[in-house]
Amino acid sequence: MVKGIIGKKLGMTSLFTQQGEYMPVTVVQAGPCLVTQIKTVEKDGYNALQLGFQETKPSRINKPMEGHLKKSGQKRFAVLREVPVDKPDDYRLGQVIGLEVFKIGERVNVTGTVKGRGFSGVIKRHGFHGGRKSHGSKSHRIPGSIGCSASPSRVFKGKKLPGHYGNDRKTVQNLEIIDIRPHEHLLLLKGPVPGHPSGLVSIRKPKLEK
Repeated sequence: MVKGIIGKKLGMTSLFTQQGEYMPVTVVQAGPCLVTQIKTVEKDGYNALQLGFQETKPSRINKPMEGHLKKSGQKRFAVLREVPVDKPDDYRLGQVIGLEVFKIGERVNVTGTVKGRGFSGVIKRHGFHGGRKSHGSKSHRIPGSIGCSASPSRVFKGKKLPGHYGNDRKTVQNLEIIDIRPHEHLLLLKGPVPGHPSGLVSIRKPKLEK
């Protein structure tokens, strides 16, 4: 069984359960993906499938990649990702992988790139409460003293200071699948998913699940 698939975050919405409970959900377009390469323990050291997602123009593919993708058919993909698989011999090049690998109520791990926020201060980056707003205060949004005077004469590594914030890969674990709409290739996941709308995500089953 394939343990993951490639998808694209479409955005967030909400729905009501049969019990009348309000539930926020994230809509993800998961697949369809095409098997572009099969990796085995004997040849590559591990079992996995390389999946292609989001077709693109042939002019945007270089010659080596075009030769690689021709082995699985005539389609060209902008995204290639590997997902683990137990028995690679059960799959063939050019096979389409869709939402049949998931079921409603199952829990998955979703990995994506969070929104980039550029160079941010300590209030936005670390959640500092800031200084007083009263008259005469000169400490509103600055980090304040960091204790690097004569001793220890340096700033310790890991100190919370302004800097680059966001644009990191994050994984949210154990998101419940609320609904599956295979004809539209849509997954409805309970709660938020990292990234901005139209951002690329990887949806995988937990490692403990066989």
